[in-house]
Amino acid sequence: MSDKTQYGLNESKARSYIWLYPIILCLLAVVALSAATQQVAAAYGYHQALEGMICNNWYVPWAIINWSQQFPQAAKVIDDATVTGQLIFAIPQFIIFGLWQLFMRNPNLYKNLHGSARWAKKKDIEKAGLLADKGVYVGGWQDKKQLRYLRHSGAEHILVFAPTRSGKGVGLVLPTLLSWKESALVLDIKGENWALTAGWRQKQGHRVLRFEPTDETASGARFNPLEEIRLHTAHAIADTQNIASMIVDPDGKGLKDYWNKAAFALLGGAILHCLIEVRKKENRTANLSDLGLMLANPEKENDVLFQEMLNSEQAVVLQEFLGASKEESLSVQRFIASSAREMLNKADNELSGVVSTAVANLALYRDPIVAANTSHCDFRIDDLMNYEAPVSLYLVIRPSDIDRLRPLIRLILNLILRRLTEDMEFEGGRSVANYKYHLLLMMDEFTSLGRLEIFERSLAFMAGFGLKAYFIVQDLTQLHSAYTKDESIMSNCHIRIAYAPNKVETAKVLSDMTGKTTVVTKKTSLSGSRSGHLGRASVSVAETGRALLTPDECMRLPGAKKDANMQIIEAGDMLVFPAGFPPVYGKQILYFLDPVFSERSQIKTPLKSDRLVPDEQETTKDDSPAVYAVEPEKKDSEEKKPDSEVPAYGAEDEPDFDDEPEYDGEEPDFEEPDFEEETCSS
Repeated sequence: MSDKTQYGLNESKARSYIWLYPIILCLLAVVALSAATQQVAAAYGYHQALEGMICNNWYVPWAIINWSQQFPQAAKVIDDATVTGQLIFAIPQFIIFGLWQLFMRNPNLYKNLHGSARWAKKKDIEKAGLLADKGVYVGGWQDKKQLRYLRHSGAEHILVFAPTRSGKGVGLVLPTLLSWKESALVLDIKGENWALTAGWRQKQGHRVLRFEPTDETASGARFNPLEEIRLHTAHAIADTQNIASMIVDPDGKGLKDYWNKAAFALLGGAILHCLIEVRKKENRTANLSDLGLMLANPEKENDVLFQEMLNSEQAVVLQEFLGASKEESLSVQRFIASSAREMLNKADNELSGVVSTAVANLALYRDPIVAANTSHCDFRIDDLMNYEAPVSLYLVIRPSDIDRLRPLIRLILNLILRRLTEDMEFEGGRSVANYKYHLLLMMDEFTSLGRLEIFERSLAFMAGFGLKAYFIVQDLTQLHSAYTKDESIMSNCHIRIAYAPNKVETAKVLSDMTGKTTVVTKKTSLSGSRSGHLGRASVSVAETGRALLTPDECMRLPGAKKDANMQIIEAGDMLVFPAGFPPVYGKQILYFLDPVFSERSQIKTPLKSDRLVPDEQETTKDDSPAVYAVEPEKKDSEEKKPDSEVPAYGAEDEPDFDDEPEYDGEEPDFEEPDFEEETCSS
């Protein structure tokens, strides 16, 4: 076992070149002998008496040794040639020794003693796959001649730390949405992403959906969470309980309170009963507004409702209207009846508290606008990845309504993640993609929704189902506030991006992420009399370590420059941390300075959202029962593609996707804005 301590990365170990010295000596000896031999031969005109010629007046190097014995009379000429050979042998050794003393002398076998951190070079960025011509945009990198766009095309997730008004929208979100060619789910707090990207995405053949719960114009898409309950299958109870859990736990804190647990038990049966009764009486799918009205019906006492749940023949309705099997129908009926019996067994005061808790969590759906926008499904969750064309869903929320609408948006995201990560198919010992399009989850202001445990659990495996997450938060403190310091969001993101932070805590973490590097310090000591006559001056050189970027330097990263109207006019600096590679000191992208992106953003925004599912009234004109809350059958044109036919992330071979931004020179796939005057330095 070696007695030398091993540390650092293998690639940073210093190498010992002592073994080269004998080889160099041998080569120098051969060269010196050859030079001396040729000098003697030239002095005698390559006379025939000189033995050892190889060809073309060229002799073996050691021929001079034989000649010194054969021709004693040539001693002076041979001595002069010997001196020449000795000089040729000695001078290179002095030169090599001097260079070694000057540049390579190291008492240790390892360099970078105090740290080996450094900024990524072009070859590092290429190895990290960030100079790809497809995928999401993660920033820019200032090459010697131009700004190079950095893109990530892998399945791994991305996390961004960017304070408000720092340029994350114009530099990351918009460039990505104006180039991503597969399905996308966009959390759009102010509606800007819809306004600037929906037009281009629709023009490229996407179906663009805008779900805005407080939109009173009826121009957006509607979504009824209860239509995602597969009533005719064995999933009915599980689907219902997932929705009930999200309703009574809107903040994601868990069912720790007794009243919430009891309300969860009540809602499980109540939702199924409401779905079946509305289907039987009105031939449509119930919604959350119907559920709230059923539980808070001023004309019906709670005991009467629970007796109905206990005694109704729900199994018959499920079989007649939805074609459910007898076993599955009876299972649902027993579940509803047991929920009702549990409520009837409670004391009046206790029951009143349970019902009040459930009804309070449904108060949002008393708003007629929200009720209208959740009355029906204009799309199904499965459409996001398996529709005939890519689908872009924008969840638009007004900032003033975030707190009020948080439970609904959380419910929708929970349903989407659960449904799209249910089944994975395998063939030949490998997983097979069972979807048509990958789905990008563009989660701007991610923590505004509170803690979504489904994201924490799903991040580790959702990439295998074709989902790629792109999280944007303001700082690490905000992330810890929602997900605690034990969060797993950051550890599951392969690419981490940072703009200049505003909080020291975030700056310290970023500094630690850049690592430590080794620097050489020089100290000069002077000694002598006070009159200024120096007796001696000594210089000492030492190696020490420092952070590649200190916390205060992180906070002083040059940000985007703004004009008097606070509009960004010049890109700032940024950091990109690809896992397993040195950090990239990058430059922000400004989409409006890129002519291609600017042109795409100006395409007219659709006046109305697309709709993928017809109204129930349209499907029941022949008085036949409309079967909603049923998993839609796959059409022949919507058959799942085999693994080899599933397009890669940001695939560039989709039809009608022209005018992709191009580079000048090496990168032909997108055009660069004119950033010649911008420089990037650490």
